[in-house]
Amino acid sequence: MALASPIVTLDEYPRLEQEHKMHLKDFTPRLYQESIFNTCTLHNTLVVLPTGIGKTAIFLMMAAYRLNLYPKSKILLLGPTRPLIEQYYEVFKKHFNIDESRMAIFTGFVAPEKRQELWKNAQIVFSTPQGLENDIMSSRISLVDVSLLGFDECHRSTGDYSYNFVAKQYMKKALYPRILGLTASPGSDNEKIREVCSNLFIEKIEIRTVDDVDVNPYVQDVEIEKVFVELPDVFKDIKRYFDNTIKSKTRELENYGFVSRNLQYSKKNLLGLQAAIHAKIAKGEKNFEILKSVSLLAEIMKIQHAVELLETQGFEQLREYMDKLQHEAAAGKTKATQNLVKDINFRSAYIKLQHTNAEHPKLLELKRIIEEELDNSIEENASKKIIIFSQYRNSGSRITKMVNDSGFKAKLFVGQAKKKDTGLSQKKQKEMLEQFSISDFNVLVSSSVGEEGLDIPQVDLVIFYEPVPSAIRKIQRSGRTGRLEKGKIIMLITKDTIDEVYYHVARNKEKRMYRSIDVIKNNAQLSNFNNEKEDDANSTSTLHDYSEKKIKEEKANETFKIIADYREKGSNVLKEIIDKNINLRLEKLSIGDFLLSSRVIIEYKTVQDFVDSIIDGRLLTQLKELKKYEKPILIIEGNEDIYSVRRIHPNAIRGMLITITVSYGIPIIQTKHAKETAEILIMIAKKEQLDEKTEITYHFAKPLSLKEQQEYFISALPNIGMGGARPLLKHFKSVKNIVNASEKELQDVDLIGPKKSKALKDVFDEEWKE
Repeated sequence: MALASPIVTLDEYPRLEQEHKMHLKDFTPRLYQESIFNTCTLHNTLVVLPTGIGKTAIFLMMAAYRLNLYPKSKILLLGPTRPLIEQYYEVFKKHFNIDESRMAIFTGFVAPEKRQELWKNAQIVFSTPQGLENDIMSSRISLVDVSLLGFDECHRSTGDYSYNFVAKQYMKKALYPRILGLTASPGSDNEKIREVCSNLFIEKIEIRTVDDVDVNPYVQDVEIEKVFVELPDVFKDIKRYFDNTIKSKTRELENYGFVSRNLQYSKKNLLGLQAAIHAKIAKGEKNFEILKSVSLLAEIMKIQHAVELLETQGFEQLREYMDKLQHEAAAGKTKATQNLVKDINFRSAYIKLQHTNAEHPKLLELKRIIEEELDNSIEENASKKIIIFSQYRNSGSRITKMVNDSGFKAKLFVGQAKKKDTGLSQKKQKEMLEQFSISDFNVLVSSSVGEEGLDIPQVDLVIFYEPVPSAIRKIQRSGRTGRLEKGKIIMLITKDTIDEVYYHVARNKEKRMYRSIDVIKNNAQLSNFNNEKEDDANSTSTLHDYSEKKIKEEKANETFKIIADYREKGSNVLKEIIDKNINLRLEKLSIGDFLLSSRVIIEYKTVQDFVDSIIDGRLLTQLKELKKYEKPILIIEGNEDIYSVRRIHPNAIRGMLITITVSYGIPIIQTKHAKETAEILIMIAKKEQLDEKTEITYHFAKPLSLKEQQEYFISALPNIGMGGARPLLKHFKSVKNIVNASEKELQDVDLIGPKKSKALKDVFDEEWKE
């Protein structure tokens, strides 16, 4: 249990508040930042501020304050992307009195060994979460001395995102924990916001909007304009074919009795219905009606996506999607796609699309807006900067071409994933933003990668090519303008289409978000973590006593350990094991996934992976390798129906299960989830290493160092194990000396009696016979 921060008396507080400013340079906090900072000094705090008005500055102040309280501690700030991490570094370099050598950046581009080395000397670290999560699992770094942990864009702290694991380990291990969560939009409903607060152990929420009196003086006016366009008749003609397709599919679906006739066929409802039917299949219901219903749902969702492309993007994007469906059907990928392309209405829409060539009215309206905003005859327009957000990459490419063809300069800003040569490395992204900042080009056409956190100053106009149904994304897009000067937002909306629905959905979600925050903010208890933390703060235990307690706990857990293959890093099973404070080591195992003793090796598979490994043939090879251990075990995890996850005959699966248990004699343990798998592994490791006194060895695991190779070699000798290998090496200094020692000399080592020494000499001296 982490030790709470020491209680600061009222007399000391003003002194510490002033001293923290000694760490800062060229920095004057605003009134609302000071007010929020005061809360953050006393509680784990979620800070919700509009984009561009100084969330990072609050972390800057907190870093200075915590280093005054704990001069030898470390400060850690996490952000989701490399460009964001580099921005934090530049802010601290500019405003924090610290030698640059005492700051470090951790990303996937920094090797794990280098991160471990940097961690030892750095006092302020900026990191992406995934690599840091692996470093914690591998024990390359320790969070014990971190006095402040920040999570930027902390609305991501849901599900299995790495922030959650890091926060949990930090609150368990840090001697003086303090967490600061930063976001412009934590979520649109009560449940989502509570999840973020729970995962980050939040105790207080500080929220400001542009309308708050202490924030408003620092906020520039932002004009919001909605520009409506009409869907042309030729678009409506094709849409009618799609509507007819959906009607025929929904009627058929309703006849099978799984949906009510008044169901609203929204994307959310369809996904929920699909999940409910899949749950029935998992329980063994596999009649024609239920399987046909699943296929019909998939067809309806594909058509709805086609309608969305038609209404919001244009013919080129729709044509590309329908061509893709045709290719998938020809390749026999899914029955749903094959049925869909045979549908008479779908075929009619596809044929009409091939003979029609018209631009979406939004693209034409966008061309007019750009020409008006960047009119070359007006000198002040030369340095204007415009960001156009587009949901789809192919639309982004088309918009970029249109702007450049109009005589202006535009570049497409997208993520790293390659698609039609439009992917950008993070280095290229950074270069492009720098060029945009100095007006090398006027228009940045961005996918969602430009929505979150990037510092792009003085953007004059933000254009939504289409509304998005997310409060978080709407807030982030809007926050790109109105930072230093007056800004403007234009939303392009196609009348009577999904565009209008998404616009209203996002607006309502944003309103609901602020209402939810107010409700949660007024709750006395935000966090559900162990109340022992408060007890620690009120107890008379000293830091020394606490450290002694931690050392004893760690030694107790060192009595047994689990070795996991390093390729399992990021697995929820590993997180569960670490959460139990078990001594876990990540190594490169040539056989299996978890080594629990010299006898027990575990091959771990999810239900999906198990069936996949039957199909691709690797399972039999893995089983043969497992038999090199005395007691191999196969664990299959998951609630899915093993006979339904892939199109494979049930007898093939049954035959493999029989082969595993009868032919190979390998027991199978089935678990429901990662937590249960971890519990099983821990119980086996305890039984083997503590009850059976069986040492864990590196047999068939690739050693990582010379020392480990020597231990590996000696531990493989009869009745030696790791417990005997180390005393032998410590006594004789080398493998050669052990081999050359006499029986009597071997018996001088603890744990080596006459029987063991004779067995060793037999191995060393007897002639090998074929």
